[in-house]
Amino acid sequence: MLGMTLNARASFSFAGGGQGAARTVSTGHASPGRVRPKDDKGRTPLRGNFTLKRDYYAGALMLLLGVGAAVTGSGYKLGSLARMGPGFMPVVLGVVLAFLGLLIAGIALGSSEPEEGRFLPDHPQWFGWLCIIGGPILFIILGQYGGMIPAVFACVFVCALGDNTATYKSSAILAAGITVFGVVLFHYLLSIPFPLLRGFNL
Repeated sequence: MLGMTLNARASFSFAGGGQGAARTVSTGHASPGRVRPKDDKGRTPLRGNFTLKRDYYAGALMLLLGVGAAVTGSGYKLGSLARMGPGFMPVVLGVVLAFLGLLIAGIALGSSEPEEGRFLPDHPQWFGWLCIIGGPILFIILGQYGGMIPAVFACVFVCALGDNTATYKSSAILAAGITVFGVVLFHYLLSIPFPLLRGFNL
């Protein structure tokens, strides 16, 4: 009987953490990756909130790319809206991209929804990421050596294939439509000095 009493007291002391120890009351099941450190007043520190939200990384990357594009484009002639210079579009797109990056980071700062601690999702769509990154690269290469038509078509076609529901036919139709729209807008209406097909006088 005495041995059972001692064992019960030892178990109570181990579970309670000793006299005066702080006890934690759980209000539900915490899923893995969603537990955030809290201070002595039960508040989530801003630093932990900053670290766990992926939107901060996305916003910072967009801000970095936008500032880089704007600074690089400012070294070229800007021109006017009717007669754009080679630095007009990089500067404008860079400013817009930087603003969107700040907006995304600001929205994430004010959001109180929990965010998973993992930076990558459980099943990353690597093929989609590769298509989205490869599209602009093809645009740069084909724009330099082929012209606007093959550059725009290849960029849109490859990026569209990053969608799981896209097919080769739907991607080709979308790329053709965007190419026609881009040629009419940028070549004929805005008269941007970008040849349609290098080696051909179109």
